[in-house]
Amino acid sequence: MKLTGVIKHVAMGTGTWTLETETGQVYELHESTPSEVLQPGQSVTLEGNVRDDVMTLAAVGPVFEVKSFQLGTDT
Repeated sequence: MKLTGVIKHVAMGTGTWTLETETGQVYELHESTPSEVLQPGQSVTLEGNVRDDVMTLAAVGPVFEVKSFQLGTDT
């Protein structure tokens, strides 16, 4: 699955990182997301999978596990 959007940090509880896609869908990023991606306001294209077997404390959207990424939205 390929997603394009903007990285956001949500200050809920201990905090969590999300991707807000161009269509407004919010995905919570899996804890294994590379640190290069985790920059507030960063435009990215992510490839990976939604993890239906993972629950989080924030529960702000489906959990997305990043397999590869491209900084910026020039694809």
